[in-house]
Amino acid sequence: MRDNGRVTSATRQPETAAGTLPPRLIATDLDGTLLRDDKSVSPRTVAALAAAEEAGIEVFFVTGRPARWMDVVSDHVHGHGLAICGNGAAVVDLHGGPGSHRFVKVRELERANALDAVRLLRDAAPGTVYAVEQTYGFYQEPAYPKLHMETPDSLAPAEELLSPDHRAAGEPVLKILAYHPEMDPDAFLTLARLAIGDRANVTRSSPSALLEISGPGVSKASTLALCCAERGISHEQVVAFGDMPNDVEMLTWAGRSYAMGNAHPDVVAAASGRTVANNEDGVAVVIERLLTELP
Repeated sequence: MRDNGRVTSATRQPETAAGTLPPRLIATDLDGTLLRDDKSVSPRTVAALAAAEEAGIEVFFVTGRPARWMDVVSDHVHGHGLAICGNGAAVVDLHGGPGSHRFVKVRELERANALDAVRLLRDAAPGTVYAVEQTYGFYQEPAYPKLHMETPDSLAPAEELLSPDHRAAGEPVLKILAYHPEMDPDAFLTLARLAIGDRANVTRSSPSALLEISGPGVSKASTLALCCAERGISHEQVVAFGDMPNDVEMLTWAGRSYAMGNAHPDVVAAASGRTVANNEDGVAVVIERLLTELP
């Protein structure tokens, strides 16, 4: 899984139109993919992104991060400056810089669905604790660990945080976070998907047993597909990069996709190709090659 040799194909597949169509959009995850482990964007990657935009290829950052955590790439916004945040729950214009982002599209998790998900997962996995991610606020249960470098806006049981009487009830919920202190991360994901069913979309991007629960049908792939349709871009013209289970749908949907050298096994299975690890500028390696193949 961590073979960081040359860029290779994960599976030998028949040639399709996607292999011959010039790319029009690059969709890349951030943590574990575009960003190095120290959360920096290497000079080589900065140059590759700028070269892609100069060649007329749009670049979308597609991440599980909330909009307020996008300062890591705000200096590298070119062209349209849009990012897909919260695993597809929001499309954000980054042009204003940190703290000045504008929500272009919001695909919220209805509070009734969120409450169902909390109840069902509590029953299936006792000991689960929750946090609630909204467009501008972050709220958590008292027992939820300090997994994020920020102070929650309030502490209360998830049922209270999601109630119609909560002070932030008028603000859309983008996702809820569910953490279990003991379960295996993949086992927790499988259990949650079975327990919650079609009431919400469940995925994960953390190495710990931390799940991200969004609205039904909301994923990186579905929101990216909407953005591409608005631009007249087909999935065959999209090149995608990722490393964790929350990238699987996007990598499956894109005409060409690459699992990082550090990727989760499910990501390797979903992608049509592989590149080297994030710390070795795997995204830049592929972009540089793609640019040499342009007509």
